[in-house]
Amino acid sequence: MRRSGTIARQALLVRVGRRAESGRAATATRAEVIYTGAEHGRVHGPVAPHLAIPAPVEPPAEVSLLPGEHTTARRLSFALVQGCTLASLGLGLTAILLAMHGEARLAAAFLVACVAFDGLDGALARKLGVSSPFGAQMDSLADMCSFGLAAPVVVYASLAHTVPTPAAAVACMLVAACAAIRLARFNVSPKDGKFFSGVPTTLVAAVLALTVLIDLPLPGPVILGGVAVLAFAMVSSFPYAKLARLVRLPAWFWLVPIVGALVDARLTFVLMVGMYLLSGPVMWLRARKAAV
Repeated sequence: MRRSGTIARQALLVRVGRRAESGRAATATRAEVIYTGAEHGRVHGPVAPHLAIPAPVEPPAEVSLLPGEHTTARRLSFALVQGCTLASLGLGLTAILLAMHGEARLAAAFLVACVAFDGLDGALARKLGVSSPFGAQMDSLADMCSFGLAAPVVVYASLAHTVPTPAAAVACMLVAACAAIRLARFNVSPKDGKFFSGVPTTLVAAVLALTVLIDLPLPGPVILGGVAVLAFAMVSSFPYAKLARLVRLPAWFWLVPIVGALVDARLTFVLMVGMYLLSGPVMWLRARKAAV
């Protein structure tokens, strides 16, 4: 009887020891799996979410605003070009403020200066070899302020008390909307070295500014209609010659507008603008006929 009790106690101790050893082995196995997975990046079994190690995050690469070599001369040239763009932006904002205070003609003069600086920054960027995607985006943003917003505001101020206010507001909003579409389309479209697709915003702003500056003696509704035509011309697909091609025209061609300006500057201005607007549909029709 005493021997049987001893055997039973020994069997119980053996079972308890096996269970404890099995528990330690299981714990060791789980720790090994977790450690191995973290060390080698492989998971051999279920891992608790709070024990997972996130992948390393690489810092974003630094983008250079000026492509190419960063010499002192190129940096100064790049700063000069961007300064011209910012000058155009500041002149456009000044034109808006002047128009808000009823100084429409003075605002138009500032708008003409905007056009000059807008042409200057692009010419300098090409000549100095500092053209960049950043500069192109800066130019578009400045153009939207100076030509997409300042130009219609100046026209709105000049049309005060000559046409119904809602009509003037709609026409000016149309100019702003078409300018935004034109600039966005230009940024994503392939470039053509000979022609613009639609009238550029710079030219539309110049025409509107000069219309106010020379105090064109036309009825308010006629000017309002002209504003709408210019707005739709910006988003049209008609080809319009670039300034570089116009400059290379024969000298006798320029003699006609010069003489006309001496006789009647306002009439000559209207005729030249009308001829340029009509040139787009004419070239488009000629291209269609040639393709048939």
